[in-house]
Amino acid sequence: MKRLLSKSKILWMLVLVFTSAIMLSSCDKDELEIQQNYPFEVKVMPVPGDVANGQTVEIRITIERSGNFNDAEYYIRYFQFDGQGTLRYHNEPVYQPNDLYPLPARQFRLYYTSQSAVSQSFDIWISDNFGNEKQVSFQFNSSD
Repeated sequence: MKRLLSKSKILWMLVLVFTSAIMLSSCDKDELEIQQNYPFEVKVMPVPGDVANGQTVEIRITIERSGNFNDAEYYIRYFQFDGQGTLRYHNEPVYQPNDLYPLPARQFRLYYTSQSAVSQSFDIWISDNFGNEKQVSFQFNSSD
């Protein structure tokens, strides 16, 4: 019977099979990681430094993500430690201090309404569903 394959061809086929087996065995579904937790930054447009009692100030905020994961969710909470006022999102009800509220968009506007004739300060915290959190502080002097 005639020899169909030479020794060198058999050797190359064995090397190819062995190399393929090693490369394919290193792919394990459990080891495949998809990054979901992306840090973010909070950008705020400039706001006035003075506010009068009863005046409303618009605060424009953008959440800038370092990566894109469609299931990322963002939340906001705030605490006012000087003066009195209210904070709300668009036409939503007024936020209560230290309560957590979902943010439906990464670019949004908050409205702060002064309710006192003294300087006012508050912080907002924006967090995501992966535990990342950023704090932004606001301070308004009384223009009354």
